[in-house]
Amino acid sequence: MIYDAPVSAENKQPRSQKPRKKRRPAVKDSDVQGGKYLEPIMRMLKPLHEHCPDPKRKLHYDEYCAWLVLYFFTPVLDSMRGLQQASDIDSLRHRMKLPRFSLGSFSEASGLFDPELLVPIVEDIGNAIEDIETDKHLVNLGQRPVAVDGTLIHAMPKMLWALWRDEENRAAKVHLQLDLLKGTPERATVTCGNGSEIEELIKTLTAGRLYVTDRGYFSFPLMAAILQKGSSFVGRVRDNIVTETIEERPISESAARLGVRVDRIVRAGFDPEKNPVDRPLRLVKIDVPDLGQGRRRSRVDSKSKSYRTRKTDHTLVILTDRLDLPVETIAALYRYRWQVELFFRWFKKVLEADHLLSLSENGLTIIMYCGLIASMLITLWTGRKPTKRTFEMLCFYFSGWAEEQELLAHIEKLKVPTKSR
Repeated sequence: MIYDAPVSAENKQPRSQKPRKKRRPAVKDSDVQGGKYLEPIMRMLKPLHEHCPDPKRKLHYDEYCAWLVLYFFTPVLDSMRGLQQASDIDSLRHRMKLPRFSLGSFSEASGLFDPELLVPIVEDIGNAIEDIETDKHLVNLGQRPVAVDGTLIHAMPKMLWALWRDEENRAAKVHLQLDLLKGTPERATVTCGNGSEIEELIKTLTAGRLYVTDRGYFSFPLMAAILQKGSSFVGRVRDNIVTETIEERPISESAARLGVRVDRIVRAGFDPEKNPVDRPLRLVKIDVPDLGQGRRRSRVDSKSKSYRTRKTDHTLVILTDRLDLPVETIAALYRYRWQVELFFRWFKKVLEADHLLSLSENGLTIIMYCGLIASMLITLWTGRKPTKRTFEMLCFYFSGWAEEQELLAHIEKLKVPTKSR
């Protein structure tokens, strides 16, 4: 029998061990401040306190939302456990006037409370914000211009409700309506990744709006629903749309410089039974030139899974019921639709509102609404659209790194016209 030679302690090789996860530093009372700035929103949330009454409940709806809003402005609170740890600090709870909660009660709240009760609060904050856009093409339209679009939030495979591509690729979709005069959200809903953007918009239509949409919203029933609601639309449509020309309008030199090459009154669609729009519409074609970036790279089409190459020179085909607007205004309105894309970038990349503090559809909707409230509060406090620099200053203040005088000085600088700086 052969025995292995004994190994001395000096020659013994250490076993490979899995590196331990670095422990996060504990949250301290000095890491969170700014309670006075949250007092107004706490008063607005107060009516939610009696929602789902239970004598044993210690975390109520208004307090749950207040903790979420505080989460967005305090980078040190980057998880549900971080929030729970902050709620254990007696002095912090006393200053913020918020209760302690357990992880179980926080998780229960995400599926218990009704997110639709936050919609009137979002609307109230929006009503308190003044118009900040002064572009002549957006004011005096007779209707409020609203950009509409949706964005995906990647979900976990265990989120069975978030249907998207397959079982391993789940996603939720946020459907947003952005007031272009205020630069703030007017309404938002959350569905699974396969949720229809057209159906969600039809559910939330409001009178007196001018909806600006992209090609994915091209639908004659949607156009008819917007008109029936007492609103209007300016939307991009497919290049191969079938139309019958009623009137060809002349194109001015200023419009031609913008790339406008067609401005006509038409009847759209070839089948009256499939087109419930019973009035003439306006078709505008705008050439978008190559900006010197060369040919774009091929990419995979999300539906056909085939490769396609996009051209840099293309023509936008825009359809609207507003026959009275200058064609330059129609072109400007569609250009402003990009503001909703910029808001999504801010919402997901800077505010990080797509962080999954909840895995349920109900809980994710509440978090989305609280993220919208946090974003709108920045506009309410500063009178400007939220930016990364302003958000950083607010985070410095809420984290105790900046004094209130420094925050007020930053906000005061924002009020100075750009030309006079």
